[in-house]
Amino acid sequence: MTGRPEDQERRDEAEAILRRVRQETEPQIGLSAERMSRGVRRHFWGGDADPADRIEVWGTRIGRLAGLAAFCGLAAYLAVSLMAP
Repeated sequence: MTGRPEDQERRDEAEAILRRVRQETEPQIGLSAERMSRGVRRHFWGGDADPADRIEVWGTRIGRLAGLAAFCGLAAYLAVSLMAP
């Protein structure tokens, strides 16, 4: 019975060391970019809508994607109108 707590302590210590090494060696920009891309995907796919209401989820997705398309269209129109002589 005395061997189990020691094994668990050693396992916990090893996991903590590995976690610290992983945090120090992973590029910080990659982590933040991955987190940001997950947030963007969750936003546009209606991750904050009620999953039990499929109409709300699809309406949220369509509305947000339509808003993105409208923004891109207006940005393109602005760019073209500013480049015109």
